[in-house]
Amino acid sequence: MAKKYQLIVVGGGPAGLTAGLYSARAGLSVLLIEKEVIGGQIANADRVDNYPGFPKGISGFELVQLIQQQAMNHGLETMSGEVTGLTSRYGNNMVITTEGDFIAQAVPGENEFVGRGVSYCATCDGPLFRDKTVAVIGGGDTALSDALSLSKFASRVKVIHRRNQLRASKVLQGRARADSKIEFIWDSVVTEVKGEKKVTDLVLKNTQNGTISLLAVDGVFVAIGLITNTEYLRGVLPLDEWGYIVTTELMETTVPGIFAAGDIRHNSVKQAIAAAGDGAVAALSAEKFVGSL
Repeated sequence: MAKKYQLIVVGGGPAGLTAGLYSARAGLSVLLIEKEVIGGQIANADRVDNYPGFPKGISGFELVQLIQQQAMNHGLETMSGEVTGLTSRYGNNMVITTEGDFIAQAVPGENEFVGRGVSYCATCDGPLFRDKTVAVIGGGDTALSDALSLSKFASRVKVIHRRNQLRASKVLQGRARADSKIEFIWDSVVTEVKGEKKVTDLVLKNTQNGTISLLAVDGVFVAIGLITNTEYLRGVLPLDEWGYIVTTELMETTVPGIFAAGDIRHNSVKQAIAAAGDGAVAALSAEKFVGSL
């Protein structure tokens, strides 16, 4: 028989942990389900300097550990497993996971993107590369936004793109081309990241003639596109064209009792502090919903 909770939180990033903290502190029975390491992408950040309350900065791993411990001190339960389905009927939500099925009155959910590469967040890690040479892989809006952000700190920013044309908006292209620190390397892909204790070089392969070259860098930011993990919600919740969940300002979806918060939400700014705020709003909305039943 499926175990019942008042709330089930899907995803253990800043939004999910904050939702769990608020809900558990309110006295509700709450289960948080995370398929990988609790903390999401930010757990991989060497240093986070822009999260309030830590004037000297803090590692992403330490930050999420503190939030998790705080939430668990108030009674939050956590479980390792992957959510593979979600159904909603008769005022209850069935959360289907690889570890069994669970029933919840409300589901504030947050699935964060899986990051790849040495660094994934220019806003978070840019200051670590002051006066260094860095590479950004990609040619879309994310890549050029990252390059422009990194140029505030790095001495040189190499944008590596597999084609000879950018996909980014004309506005971002204009800004990047006008930035003297940004250089474009066309028709190239990264086949290997080299180094010992730290990154020293990238192995590049030319997509036109197959030639191999070595590029010396101090860091690399992967911005080749991120895939939302929402396929299991298709047909259950409204998704935008990129797979993000559409919500109201109260994190409500069109299905009563199901809320979305954090990076998975349509128009999210993808910052840890904003995700935490989303999580708090989702938890308060979910608490109100449970109280109305």
